[in-house]
Amino acid sequence: MVTEPDFENPKEVREFLNILSNLLENLGVSDPSLEGAMRADANVSIEDGNKVEIKNIGSFHDLEKAVHFEITRQQSLHSRDIPIIQETRHWDDKRKITISSRSKEEDLDYRYFLEGDIPWVRIGNEIKEKLKSEMPESISSKKQRYVSKYNIPAQVADVLSSDKFYSDLFEEAHTQENAKEIANIITTDLMGLVDTREKRESSKLTPSHLKAIADSIQSGKIARNSAKNALYEIVRTGKSLSDIMSELDLGNLSDESELSKIIESVISEEPQAVEQAKSNPQTINYLVGKVMQKTKGKADPKLTLDLLKKKI
Repeated sequence: MVTEPDFENPKEVREFLNILSNLLENLGVSDPSLEGAMRADANVSIEDGNKVEIKNIGSFHDLEKAVHFEITRQQSLHSRDIPIIQETRHWDDKRKITISSRSKEEDLDYRYFLEGDIPWVRIGNEIKEKLKSEMPESISSKKQRYVSKYNIPAQVADVLSSDKFYSDLFEEAHTQENAKEIANIITTDLMGLVDTREKRESSKLTPSHLKAIADSIQSGKIARNSAKNALYEIVRTGKSLSDIMSELDLGNLSDESELSKIIESVISEEPQAVEQAKSNPQTINYLVGKVMQKTKGKADPKLTLDLLKKKI
């Protein structure tokens, strides 16, 4: 693929390549995570200067750096009235600079010619329309739907929709009621657990696991902190949420009498915070945190808050 000279700075180049990579993955025609699956060269020129081609770039990150260096180099030459030679330069990854490889005086030296062994392929409107109808939902459409239909924050929706692995999990796991919770679990907790191709492939997590976690959080059966611990075990073992909750004793502490005893001990240990909470309601969150510490995150947050307010 060859673009028009549409980019005005290195950041635009990097953003375009990220969008292109996500698009190809979303279409199912490429796996950009594979080494060498996507490579890019860059043609750089400043106003009134000749085009310079940069090769040997190993990543999008390096391409952004290479373009930045080359723009700076050409601007420096131009400011000193030194001609910018039309040439091919290689990116030196160790020194983070471009190095002259070969010069080209005219476009003719590039030896542009048609490849005789590759025939022209003309795609008619009928085929185009058929392909359009079979295309998966676009990333931008997914993002818009996540925001408008499920009230997911735009930043979360952007992350979720742009990665096929996570968006596929979301699509299979969510309902109208738990969509926002599942999006939160994926972007806040899961992404840190399966952040490489190898970890994704070895993960035992299924969409039904995600649904069970989200539903249990919303129904108050498990606290978010405990749910994070359960998620780690599920990714590793593939066991059901109920089995892991039983094995690790992760269920919410929602027995009012038992919770009241713990709250009373926190109140006696934190008299200054209790007094502050009487005049400043926000301070009560500190006491909720102390209860969570004592229960190892298993206390029902809503019940804890209600009981604290009553006792204070």
